[in-house]
Amino acid sequence: MSLRLRLSLLYTLVLGGVLLLFGSLAYSLVSVTLLDQTDALLAKNANDLIQQLRVNANGRFDSRLISTYKTDETIVFQVWGNDRALQLARPMSMVDPLDRSQFHNDRPVFNTTGETGKHMRVLTIPLINARGHAGLLQMGRNLNLFDTTLQTLAGVLILLTFLSMVLTGVMTWFVNGQALAPLATVTKVATQITRADDLSRRIQLSGARDDEVGELIEAFNQVLGRLEKLFTSQRRFLADVSHELRTPLTVIKGNVGLMRKMKTLDEESLSGIESEVDRLTRLVGDLLFLAQAESGRMPLDQSPVELDTIMLEVYQQAKTLAGERMNITINEIDQVQVTGDRDRLKQVLLNIAGNAVQYTPSGGQVSFSLRKVAERAQVVISDTGPGIPAVDLPHVFERFYRSEKSRKRNFQGGFGLGLSIAFWIIRNHNGTIEVSSTEGKGSAFTIWLPLPGEKTNT
Repeated sequence: MSLRLRLSLLYTLVLGGVLLLFGSLAYSLVSVTLLDQTDALLAKNANDLIQQLRVNANGRFDSRLISTYKTDETIVFQVWGNDRALQLARPMSMVDPLDRSQFHNDRPVFNTTGETGKHMRVLTIPLINARGHAGLLQMGRNLNLFDTTLQTLAGVLILLTFLSMVLTGVMTWFVNGQALAPLATVTKVATQITRADDLSRRIQLSGARDDEVGELIEAFNQVLGRLEKLFTSQRRFLADVSHELRTPLTVIKGNVGLMRKMKTLDEESLSGIESEVDRLTRLVGDLLFLAQAESGRMPLDQSPVELDTIMLEVYQQAKTLAGERMNITINEIDQVQVTGDRDRLKQVLLNIAGNAVQYTPSGGQVSFSLRKVAERAQVVISDTGPGIPAVDLPHVFERFYRSEKSRKRNFQGGFGLGLSIAFWIIRNHNGTIEVSSTEGKGSAFTIWLPLPGEKTNT
């Protein structure tokens, strides 16, 4: 059963139940009201009759005194003596008691009866005079009109309920169709995407919708966008990994083939194989790190870390790596302590400093600075290298992304994973990493880390 049909049936049944409830209440109210009016009319007529009744010397009610008594044609009455003999009646043809069950009642009572073959409302009143109990008055009214009215009312209520349910069912079917039409579109688009593997498609909203369905479609489009970005990144990732693996494997295969052809071990070929194996080992290590990091299986130590000590160690290693090619300086350094994983933080600084040294030409400069700024530690590593094009700046922390237009690497080149790893490490230390660059003038990487007690990522 479709959702549209279920909702339509639900609304229709709920409305039907509500209408039946209110119809029953209306039926009961009308029934009680009509019955009260009948009782009031019987009581009034009975009181008027009692005012005219008199007992003669024989102990019987004198019929002459009520000769002028007029009642509604729907009202009948009987006057019974103490011996339960019928003395007065209108019409006289009615000789059976209107309500035999109330003959021995000593107080006025209303009762609905059908003993005479007709549905009647009967008022039974004991007649008492100065000498005591004189007889019994029973006054009744035919309830045929009452029954007809209630039957008509019940028929009208049932008909109105039925028509209302039918009309509601048709309207809710139409309204639900309009409301759920976008969901059918979502299903259709999702099916087409599944069959065609086309994540670039989006669901178009018909008009401005700010309801739940519109929010669902908007969320679905956002999910499609993220999935498209994810799969695009995955395809690029696989292409880049394939490229990075192909180069060292080709070198290894070539060197092995050369040695096989020469039938001798060549030291230069062995060195090349060893170098490429080291590159593959680094690549696999970096990929394993990112995989563990994204799966949440990369724990980070949370201990006090002297950031200035780490900077001095990285500074010394950068000087060793640069040799006499360039100038390595420390512009500013404060004593700063943060909470985190010492080895991972040093890995970040080494990666950025290594890139700066690698891409800064001879005679250039790489500078370090460390200071406290507004309850945060600021680390800046800048260089006077060629800089990063503005179009590439938003992507430098993506996997395998390189600002070079060519995909070629020199022998010591990396894989484009270092900055991705650095970004993950800093982010999971509740910090941020930024980059600014001007082509031809150099680049600067700025790292912000919260000081102890400051855990909000800014």
